Amino acid sequence: MLKLYDYWRSSAAYRVRIALNLKGARYESVPVNIAPGHDEQLQDSYRLINPQMRVPSIEVDGRIAGQSLAVIEWIEETIPGLALLPEDPWVRLQARAFADMIACDIHPLNNLSVLAALRKDFGADDAAVKDWYHDWIRRGFLALESIAQDLPETRLLFGDEPTIAEICLVPQVANARRFDMDLTAYPRLVEVDAACREIAAFARAAPEAQIRPST
Repeated sequence: MLKLYDYWRSSAAYRVRIALNLKGARYESVPVNIAPGHDEQLQDSYRLINPQMRVPSIEVDGRIAGQSLAVIEWIEETIPGLALLPEDPWVRLQARAFADMIACDIHPLNNLSVLAALRKDFGADDAAVKDWYHDWIRRGFLALESIAQDLPETRLLFGDEPTIAEICLVPQVANARRFDMDLTAYPRLVEVDAACREIAAFARAAPEAQIRPST
């Protein structure tokens, strides 16, 4: 069985949970409490699992790899089931680019380690951190909304079935809501998010459906 080193509120781990669920794959979730003050990802025992000291990591037959998008590509290549990438090469490029805008441009700048550095190294208070968080989501979502509005009218972004684009979008929308961001300027993104959250694979992967670590 696959083993997923996981944290209930990590958007990167959330992506992988969605992908595994869409494929109908069975996996064991191994919680790693990355919350400030717990920092289990920084312990030597986890460093041996993932030298980058981040979640998620996936273990297959004793072999371990990290990085959520790389893991999702591996899931697509090795596990049969619903395709996570569109069949048409150009549409596939569009879906990958949409996902990368979230996973490579928005999310890293709002990661826990970055927010901690803003507080510790630059003296940012909670209001300043929230402004930072909103700013980077706003920049990315403005571009993503424009792209989504220009796509053909379908239930989801690239057709009627979810792809790697929605797999990345839904966790990022959840993060935006968690930080009290007004999403009225992004109606298509909100519409797609709502449609995805009605899909069982997304609902089972949601943070609120996971076992939370004891505090």
